[in-house]
Amino acid sequence: MSKVGIIAYGITPFTREDHKIESILHKSTNNLFQNNLNINKKEIDAVLVSTNNNSKYLSPILSEMNGIQPKIAHSIESLCNSGTNSIVSAFSYISSGLADMVLVSGAERYDSPGQILEWDNSRGEFKHPIFWASLFSKSYKQEYGISDEQLAIVSVKNHKQAKENPNALSKKTYTIHDVLNSKKLTEDLRLLDCSRPCTGSASILLASEKVTKKNTDMPIWITGIGQKTTSAGFTKNMSLSSMESTKIAGQSALKMSNHNISDIDVAEIHDAFSVCEPMALESLGFSNPGEGISMINNLHETNNFKINPRGGLIGAGHPLGATGISQTIEIVQQLQNNAEKRQTDNAEIGLIHNMSAASTSSTVLVLEK
Repeated sequence: MSKVGIIAYGITPFTREDHKIESILHKSTNNLFQNNLNINKKEIDAVLVSTNNNSKYLSPILSEMNGIQPKIAHSIESLCNSGTNSIVSAFSYISSGLADMVLVSGAERYDSPGQILEWDNSRGEFKHPIFWASLFSKSYKQEYGISDEQLAIVSVKNHKQAKENPNALSKKTYTIHDVLNSKKLTEDLRLLDCSRPCTGSASILLASEKVTKKNTDMPIWITGIGQKTTSAGFTKNMSLSSMESTKIAGQSALKMSNHNISDIDVAEIHDAFSVCEPMALESLGFSNPGEGISMINNLHETNNFKINPRGGLIGAGHPLGATGISQTIEIVQQLQNNAEKRQTDNAEIGLIHNMSAASTSSTVLVLEK
């Protein structure tokens, strides 16, 4: 199978501004091409758009806006997991020989319809994600004896790290007291426990080994991919305090890359809500069950940016279709030693974890220099 590399990327600031989805998409692709003038657009075989927006024919529109006439052009929607699913699709096109270079662009508006899953009747009248997040929080705290104060460290850490991310939605730092005294949404969930939907875009250019080496002297390779969907309705999850799809996807990605979780130097974890970060860390094997919070607290106290260096979804913001791509861009920057104040030491191997709808579907990627 042909190696697949990442040769360029572009990203916009994440905001609450009101822009058309087409202009948001174009902004990140324009950023990509302006910073990589050596890229020949005529060599781009496919353009994939990741979004939950209801606008139609976005991939051909984006292609025309950028002066690209690809063989393949279509959109991909999978709620929060859209961006990483799009990257996997691009990888597949390249490794199969159907394409040599693929542009993946993700974008969302702050009012994205992807925040609500109408189909899942098990949610009753509580269609917003805060319903399942509240159940996850209650279950996790009860099973492992975790307090609200302990869980609040996730938000504190990620807002602190987001302050070093120039594209992050959040520009503030918070204390545990601030988190605990933020608006109470449910018995087990407060406002600062939540990521915020926002307007933003991220684009990434993948290529075959030959094309990658021709276009960059700092290639980053995708060496592991794992995916798993267990259901659509979260009540079919085996547990409300762990993530089965994440566990399976992580194992698959690590096996494909010939690595163990202990080899990972830096990771982007899907923290749509505070409880998601420790649950994901435990399901991926970074820590034992119930010990994810201790790991996070230690990282925070030692100012170690290994987990969610850009501030996670809580700090950076969560423009659904762009989230997985922006996570991947962060790991590329880390491995290229270009993450500035967020840079982790000696980053050689990175991991991206993204998921949808209460971890009913997960994608894990492993990247290497």
